[in-house]
Amino acid sequence: MEKLNQNVNCEGLQWFVMRDLTRPNAKRPAYVQLEETGIRCFTPMVWKVCTVHGRSERRHVPVIHDLLFVHSTHAELDPLVESIGTLQYRFLRNFHNTPMTVRSGEMECFIRAVSTCEQPQYLSPDEVTPAMCNRRIRIIGGRLDGCEGYLLTTRGSRRKRLLVELPSLLAAAVEVEPEYIQLI
Repeated sequence: MEKLNQNVNCEGLQWFVMRDLTRPNAKRPAYVQLEETGIRCFTPMVWKVCTVHGRSERRHVPVIHDLLFVHSTHAELDPLVESIGTLQYRFLRNFHNTPMTVRSGEMECFIRAVSTCEQPQYLSPDEVTPAMCNRRIRIIGGRLDGCEGYLLTTRGSRRKRLLVELPSLLAAAVEVEPEYIQLI
């Protein structure tokens, strides 16, 4: 995360970290409302079995209900924040009214990693220990070509996982093929 002016690309678009204050069972959460307006947004999703009207149903739901990433300009997003009462910016601590943002490269890599994996494992920042982050890797080739992160190995498992982080927000572990791993 960085200050607002350090993360702007040439068109002024950047990834803002937002809060969605709707209830978890809301019919139109903020990410649905933003997609209807044509603004690109991303919220990490998982499959979950929910009970709806007495029946079990498999649904795609957000991992963290109030976490939302929006790719837009500040000028375009401000009127939407005012019109959607349950949408708020997340602000950096110790910086007066500076919205949280994520670097475009980190966000694109995170989205690509999560979307190519059937069941990504999400971790909160406090679950990621220094022992997990001992070998930095880059993926060369395949569907995650160019993604960087940490090699996450589980004792007794033959599967290799790439740990992709959004600093102090969220991390995701996705399975990768060993032949594409390059140590950095």
